[in-house]
Amino acid sequence: MFFILSKVLNFFALPSNALIILCVFGLVLLIATPFRRTAVSLVVVGLALLLLIGLSPIPNWLLLPLTERFPAWKADGRAPDGIVVLGGTINAEGTAARGSVEMDASGERILTMLKLARQYPSARIVFTGGSGNLIQPALPDAPIAGQILEEFGVAKDRIILESQSRTTAENAMFTKRLVSPKPGERWLLVTSAYHMPRSIGSFRKVGFEVEAYPVDWRSQGWIEATEPFSRMSDGLARADTAIHEWTGLIVYWLTGRSSELFPGPRLSSGCKDANEGEGC
Repeated sequence: MFFILSKVLNFFALPSNALIILCVFGLVLLIATPFRRTAVSLVVVGLALLLLIGLSPIPNWLLLPLTERFPAWKADGRAPDGIVVLGGTINAEGTAARGSVEMDASGERILTMLKLARQYPSARIVFTGGSGNLIQPALPDAPIAGQILEEFGVAKDRIILESQSRTTAENAMFTKRLVSPKPGERWLLVTSAYHMPRSIGSFRKVGFEVEAYPVDWRSQGWIEATEPFSRMSDGLARADTAIHEWTGLIVYWLTGRSSELFPGPRLSSGCKDANEGEGC
């Protein structure tokens, strides 16, 4: 039930969907009811917000606090025992239809997975990702990721695939059950930078301590905070990504699926966060 409700909520929460629905509702009122002033107001507000969000820097203001929450991971000489890569990056349906691997917008996760598998030849590689589709037939990402790893020479006994999860909370819960991390082991978590706060919160909630390895930053950093967009589609896409994550953070916190509202790097007195190269 949570999965279905989250998908429905996400559809109506995305600015590109919500504002189009607002405009369409206004047009219906204009055509089918006598409330012309209200109808015109709704259409004008909807169009104005589409222009504002699609072309102004507002989407950057929404996304940057997410992407900049965790710094880039820095090696400190101690190799990880395992690497967890979150799904949501492979177009499983397109891959099945075309007979070749088709990536979605977060292909950096796969590239980083292959890079880390080669860089740390003793580490276990865990890919966790079922299908997040609500309507289309469910084809999981994980088996395709496993094929990619084997094709690039990663030994089969190093590969662990988790194919049942449909949400980030399930990624964390099912992965912990599968790998049974031991005290003192070092695990990296690879996912998109904007998705890292919710992911870390989910893993902490189930008691699986991981170090953030953010990729797929989607921006150059705070330097873009004042930059407008030249195409509405770009601004709306970035706003959709940000609102999806902020909504997810709030819902996960309220439903007990995250350790805190806005998870960040762990800091201890007298030392830096592990992501900055010094374990605490």
